[in-house]
Amino acid sequence: MEQNMDSLKVTINGKEYLTEPGKTILEVINDNNIDKIPTLCHDKRLAPYGSCFLCVVEVEGSRKLIPSCSSVVRDGMVITTNNEKIKSSRKTALELLLSNHYADCVAPCKNTCPAGVDIQGYIALIAKKKYREAIRLIKETNPLPLICGRICVRECEIACRRNKIDEPVAINFLKRYAADIDIEDPWKPEIKKKNNNKIAIIGGGPSGLSCAYFLTLEGYSVTIYEELPELGGMLRYGIPEYRLPKETLDREINWIIGLGIEVKKNIEFGKDITIENLNNEYDAVYLATGAQKAKKSGILGEDSTEGVLWGIDFLKDVQLNGVPELNGNVVIVGGGNTAIDAARTALRCKAKEVKIIYRRSIKEMPAHPAEVEAAQEEGSAIEFLTNPVKILNGTGRLSGIECIRMKLEKDKSGGRPRPVPIPGSEFTVKCDYLISAIGQDIDTNPLKTIDGLELSKRNTIETNPATLETTHKKIFAGGDDVSGPSTAINAIAQGKTAAQSIDRFIKTGSANGKKQGFLSRKESFGNIPNLEYSDYEKLKRNKMPELNIQQRITNFEEVDLGFTGTQALDETKRCLQCACIEEYD
Repeated sequence: MEQNMDSLKVTINGKEYLTEPGKTILEVINDNNIDKIPTLCHDKRLAPYGSCFLCVVEVEGSRKLIPSCSSVVRDGMVITTNNEKIKSSRKTALELLLSNHYADCVAPCKNTCPAGVDIQGYIALIAKKKYREAIRLIKETNPLPLICGRICVRECEIACRRNKIDEPVAINFLKRYAADIDIEDPWKPEIKKKNNNKIAIIGGGPSGLSCAYFLTLEGYSVTIYEELPELGGMLRYGIPEYRLPKETLDREINWIIGLGIEVKKNIEFGKDITIENLNNEYDAVYLATGAQKAKKSGILGEDSTEGVLWGIDFLKDVQLNGVPELNGNVVIVGGGNTAIDAARTALRCKAKEVKIIYRRSIKEMPAHPAEVEAAQEEGSAIEFLTNPVKILNGTGRLSGIECIRMKLEKDKSGGRPRPVPIPGSEFTVKCDYLISAIGQDIDTNPLKTIDGLELSKRNTIETNPATLETTHKKIFAGGDDVSGPSTAINAIAQGKTAAQSIDRFIKTGSANGKKQGFLSRKESFGNIPNLEYSDYEKLKRNKMPELNIQQRITNFEEVDLGFTGTQALDETKRCLQCACIEEYD
């Protein structure tokens, strides 16, 4: 080994090495594969700081161990990378780090929210009565807080650490509170200078509206094409007025459109416009037509029997044509939010009796528990572990259905328990109307006309999950078109993702973005024991004020009346502020 004037000689673990001036000890060790030094703060993209002290080594002549990632080698340096003193120091450093970092980098509520809304942040702002700042923070990721504050499925509340103590923070009610205050003088986002790019969005539901919003903020000229008379998609035609008043819906939609978005209604994709037309005029297209086609159950006679209705069509018809009178007994089949909405709507349509039939137990029911409870309080009965097998229609008019009892068997693949019929348990339910609400499908007919656009086995559009690019150049897709029937907040999240991907695609020619960095979660260390939260005081969750039951079942007035100011401020005190203060101060 010859040393020249431009090299240094160092001894590491008893062996000599030549290296270049200016290199750190860690770089020399890594260059020569001498040892695997643990590091947490070291990253080649950043300047070395040596703050974690896990990478310490021993240098002859130095009284203290020194961090290898930030210490530059000197000629003749003698280094030891591993002995008992070094191990003990590293162990102590790690214990000190973990003592303040056994935590969630991001709060579980935000981590679970499909749109990634900074929930901890806006709750803190509400606590300080900074309502405008709270709305600004929410709309960085979700432009529809007035709507979501009323109808969101609240995955954030399921993940709330407060569940370990008493009940989750009323996150959604707090979002609604801030959004309702914003009504009189709505916050306005900053919009970048208009560029020369035009984007077409097919579908004016939550995903299309969100994509349009975020693209408009970036300076794009956006046009929404909507098949129905008004925007909103299933927000308008699938969610009843008592949950989401149309005045509230219109207020939020008009706020978004008012930012400068062009809208063309009563335009059917595949008939009035084609993808060829759009590709000639626009720089990119976002498909967000939604799942608005009722799923059939396959029971003989369901298409030919008077009195058999479809959940999503029934709800849409109420919005388009007014409230019908359902004189008689109504049976709803299904366990999702559409089934619950159909049941509560049927009661308001003067049904004599409403019964929901669901083939699994209440544990597996996909509808939100609060909605199920509301339906039961209003008078809807629920028959669990029951499935319809035959329509009774002696004269062509529905007179009842034959049902069979079910039992649940464990699913071998680890999914939901599988409902299995119990032989000989058949029974009859008399009814005048049957509303089938077992799900929705996507109308794939216009999609099949697009050359090069691939569909999955589930009849959804195939996309790159990270960018929502389809197999057809310049076409992106999201919402129910990609995920299948899902939630509004999921559709909003995909609308934002699509907008970001389209922006990158137009500016750089590639929709690929940055990969998410590592985020620590408490669950990474194992199950969280309830004992960990035993020192916290139990604080009762504030209850949403509601119209009384007798008053509300006679009309479609909004049931939830909104938090008072006192309730909102009290509820903010229940937040545990889980996220790391270094990340969210």
